[in-house]
Amino acid sequence: MLSIFWKEVNTFFSSLIGYIVIGVFLAFLGLVMWVFPESSVLNYNYASLDQLFGIAPMIFMFLIPAITMRSFAEEHQSGTLELLVTRPLTDLEIVLAKYFACVLLVLFALIPTVIYYYTVHTLGSPQGNLDSGAIVGSYVGLFLLASCFVAIGLFASSLTNNQIVAFIIATFLCFFFYWAFYYLSKLPVFVGKFDDVIQMIGIDYHYTSISRGVLDTRDIIYFFSIISFFILCTKVALESRKW
Repeated sequence: MLSIFWKEVNTFFSSLIGYIVIGVFLAFLGLVMWVFPESSVLNYNYASLDQLFGIAPMIFMFLIPAITMRSFAEEHQSGTLELLVTRPLTDLEIVLAKYFACVLLVLFALIPTVIYYYTVHTLGSPQGNLDSGAIVGSYVGLFLLASCFVAIGLFASSLTNNQIVAFIIATFLCFFFYWAFYYLSKLPVFVGKFDDVIQMIGIDYHYTSISRGVLDTRDIIYFFSIISFFILCTKVALESRKW
């Protein structure tokens, strides 16, 4: 399992994929936080990182499928998937190895954003006038959100041998599980009846809840449930190739 994990990590950083992903993520966040006048921290009257945690999910919605689209699709297309499954590893171990490798890459992309926290913390008046508890909660929520998107992306990659198709499927599923249930809850048939329940099915509800700085066990359980569900779906998709 570790050999596959390090193979995936080395593949990311021995090519331009890993550097492009991290570079694009940080560059776009930097533009949103410091350059674009509508969202620039410098134009706000209070110290906040709301811009980062507001735009990051939308960036991840496209960036993470770009990371995961090659995980199984490329293996199947090149014929190496058959060699991979003949190793003395279970399908679940193969899926987990690729999953943790992709999560590690996302973590590498998040770590440099601590610079933004330090900068806003320094610029505050008085210095340090920042809700650190809410920011820590937002970082936890953003990491869990990214972990969910990675699991969804791996599942999409296991369904096809075409990387572009895997990217499109993953992007659609990420969008659906993040926003679709919020908009469904606004339909007249649900308003005032089951709208809260419908919203709780979506990722956005729980991500917003954690972003307030309160780590509710219900939100944590939800994220781990989504991750486990799609990892198991990926395992079943791999097993189906043997049927």
